[in-house]
Amino acid sequence: MKAIQISKNGGPEVLEIKDIKLSKPKEDEVTIEHKAIGLNYIDTYHRSGLYPLKLPSGIGAEGAGIIKEIGSNVKEFKVGDKVSYAGMPLGAYSTHRNYPTKNIVKVPDGIDLEVAATLMTKGLTTFYLLHKTYPVKSGQTILFHAAAGGVGQIFGQWAKSLGCKVIGTVGSDEKISKAKSYGYDEVINYNKENFSKKVLEITAEKGVPVVYDGVGKNTFEGSLNCLEIRGMMVSFGNASGPLSDVNVPKLLQPKGLYLVRPSMQHYLGTKKQIEEGAKLLFEKIETGKIKIEIFKKYSLDNVVEAHKDLESRKILGPAIIVPN
Repeated sequence: MKAIQISKNGGPEVLEIKDIKLSKPKEDEVTIEHKAIGLNYIDTYHRSGLYPLKLPSGIGAEGAGIIKEIGSNVKEFKVGDKVSYAGMPLGAYSTHRNYPTKNIVKVPDGIDLEVAATLMTKGLTTFYLLHKTYPVKSGQTILFHAAAGGVGQIFGQWAKSLGCKVIGTVGSDEKISKAKSYGYDEVINYNKENFSKKVLEITAEKGVPVVYDGVGKNTFEGSLNCLEIRGMMVSFGNASGPLSDVNVPKLLQPKGLYLVRPSMQHYLGTKKQIEEGAKLLFEKIETGKIKIEIFKKYSLDNVVEAHKDLESRKILGPAIIVPN
């Protein structure tokens, strides 16, 4: 098998392709031949050291493929099953891998594995944001940052299917029409307009009940400013840089705001939770309420370019690595 590994933290150049002999799967593992690998912004955090790993390490937390071998205790899967997964242990950037069954779900026949590889992180993130962290209600107006990105594509369509009015922000004018095609009712270029002021205009100065923010440092204070009384700030990423310390009396106290920092393991830590989210996600795909448009495909050999494109915000929508 071939796999991408890192032996030190740094820029995209620390990603190295290695030839590795794969062992037999352990009793509760299966061997997966990857057909597609999800490319996610969190991968750059693992590579850079923002989220520390024990090195050397594989990288990549999401993939989809075919089961080639099963461990001695595995009962719910068989050789030939189409599956997808997301979560630890890392190592998805590979042609094959062994992976524990607790995070794996079967992929319905009607869903392509290349699409499935983009769903388990971005799609299940959208699931927990909209249904668990702050369960939205039909008729609410909500704000989501980075509306043209991979999570943004799924989030806009899912939120519309729940009856929300969805405001999105983007970083350039070229991304506005892309975001609108994903279901966003209003799209604001936050590099040209004061998005907080615009959101207050749209909501007749009331503000929104919730902001979902994966951008981080650049959008944090503006997001708090456009929340309504007792609104919730859902901070789930750092694309523009990590957040600094929060001044609670200045930023949260005046409007009695809630601030939450959720992650997948808080909502998708058990097999039952993963299966609940995946079932709803796959239904949205199969019924056409969410349509996935893969923006770009990379080979394993081009993984350095993939990370450069991720960090320079060139990727407009879900992207994948195709290992073979």
